Amino acid sequence: MSKRDYYEVLGVSKSASKDEIKKAYRKLSKQYHPDLNKEAGADEKFKEIAEAYEVLSDDSKRAQYDQFGHDGPSQGGFGGFGGSGFGGFEDIFSSFFGGGSRRSDPNAPRKGDDLQYRMNISFEDAVFGKQTEIEIPKEETCDTCHGSGAKPGTSPKTCSTCNGSGEVNQAVDTPFGRMVNRRTCSTCRGTGKIITDKCSSCHGAGTVQKRKKIKVTIPAGVDDGQQLRVSGQGEPGINGGPAGDLYIVFNVKNHPYFERDGDDIYYELKLTFPQAALGDEIEVPTIHGKVKLKIPAGTQSGAQFRIKDKGVKNVHGYGTGHQYVIVKVMTPTKLTEKQKQLLRDFAEISGDIPEEQGSSLFDKIKKTFKGE
Repeated sequence: MSKRDYYEVLGVSKSASKDEIKKAYRKLSKQYHPDLNKEAGADEKFKEIAEAYEVLSDDSKRAQYDQFGHDGPSQGGFGGFGGSGFGGFEDIFSSFFGGGSRRSDPNAPRKGDDLQYRMNISFEDAVFGKQTEIEIPKEETCDTCHGSGAKPGTSPKTCSTCNGSGEVNQAVDTPFGRMVNRRTCSTCRGTGKIITDKCSSCHGAGTVQKRKKIKVTIPAGVDDGQQLRVSGQGEPGINGGPAGDLYIVFNVKNHPYFERDGDDIYYELKLTFPQAALGDEIEVPTIHGKVKLKIPAGTQSGAQFRIKDKGVKNVHGYGTGHQYVIVKVMTPTKLTEKQKQLLRDFAEISGDIPEEQGSSLFDKIKKTFKGE
């Protein structure tokens, strides 16, 4: 079967520049690479594309192809696309991922892992803040080997399998070039080091688990679900890197009668019918202590009063919230006969009252409840 024209394979004109040829090759190789395209015939298409690119990307081979076609001036034509003309694995890898493979040094310093601790605190501690102490289990650098994992007096050796890189490369020659499979070294498990004489305290890990006490300042105004970062109190760093951080997540307990919404506090105030109808001045609890609140006559159930700056101090320093008092008028359930009679009298005189009589009626009800 005769081969297709290389320019046709790449979809470029015979006058295409090297950049245009390379751009066309990258696009098509991504589209038909066998690892990415599982359709039947994709591998053959990829080989055809690679062969066309090997010839047209080389000035000498391209000139020969333009003059002699596929046969070329020598026996066997161009002889496939082995050798360095194809660009090797790096060129293929660069086509798919935009650059060569570069693994970080396994012996380079790395930051330790972060830790999370859930802390239960009271409603009051969340509002006002508090200094406290917690105890957490965490990995600490081994005091015996100072983190090396090796027995004192010895040191880890460079892995002979990967020469300390933590990776091994396996090259495979294929019809469309040399492919390199890069994987983690199974001898050192990617560390690049071999510990022949392990530390008796940490057994080669370089760390041991301990329970550590840490002083914590609960910020005033913290809310349920918020977290605090304690720098450097996470897991120890690797190869001399910095320790990770500790994140404390706060679980704020409910209060018996206060409810919080952001920086504001809500309190339900239960009033008797006489208090709501006649008005009163009563003491109301706040998180900061008791304050006097004047209840105007005729207050309805559901009415809301604001007590300024008696809420929660904003955790970021943006002022202080307020306390809102929500009125709930209580309906009596157990009445004496006298109370029942008074309510019957009240019901008897209730109804559509002319406006000019409203004041005298209210005075009469007021006197009735005061026993005058």
